[in-house]
Amino acid sequence: MSNPAVTLESTLTCPHCGQQANELMPTDACWFFYRCVGCGETLRPLEGDCCVFCSYGTVPCPPRQHDKVCCEE
Repeated sequence: MSNPAVTLESTLTCPHCGQQANELMPTDACWFFYRCVGCGETLRPLEGDCCVFCSYGTVPCPPRQHDKVCCEE
C-alpha cells in the first residue's frame, strides 16, 4: 500500500493577534521561527513541537504527516 500524498501548504495562525497566513512548508528544512505578518511577533514552536507548523499550522510538517521524527540531524 502506498503512502498518502504529503500536504505542503499550511495556514499559520498567530496566537498573539489572530493573523492567518498560508505558507508552503519546506521538505528539507524546519521553520523554528516565523515572524507574524500582522503584529510582527516572532513565533517559536511550543514545548514538545518540532516547528511552527506543528504548533500554529492547520497541517503539521511533512515528516509528522507520516509519523516520522522531524528535524533530526
